[in-house]
Amino acid sequence: MLIESLKILFRRDLQKLKTEIGLYRSEEAMWLVDKRIANSGGNLCLHIIGNLNAYIGVGLAGTNYTRNRDFEFSLKGIPKAELSGKIEETKHIVEDGLNKLTAEQLNSDFPIVIWEKPTGMVYTLVHLIAHLNYHLGQINYHRRLFDD
Repeated sequence: MLIESLKILFRRDLQKLKTEIGLYRSEEAMWLVDKRIANSGGNLCLHIIGNLNAYIGVGLAGTNYTRNRDFEFSLKGIPKAELSGKIEETKHIVEDGLNKLTAEQLNSDFPIVIWEKPTGMVYTLVHLIAHLNYHLGQINYHRRLFDD
């Protein structure tokens, strides 16, 4: 039951991410920052993609993804169409990772130590969906502030 709920939530919220990126009228606005807004919508999108690929992709789906977190915040000017494609790829990887997850594994530790010590599978997956939503909200506000 929990695994199915997580699949629904990740699928839904990654689709929302794709929609938010698609709603930018100006590709240039997607990469703007200001004095008190350090991260652009485009960079937050790259960060979400990198985070999910690094943890669910590698940890659960068994991909060989290599994360470059610095690039998530320094790359600029990636077209919306390319970001949209990366979001779609991430949706499939997350789905694959969650499909491989068993009910028994929910009671174990997440296979990658993300913080200083091992954390439970459920805790980590709930954290990852919350992290996605936190940045999704930031992207929504960024778009409405900069894409006028």
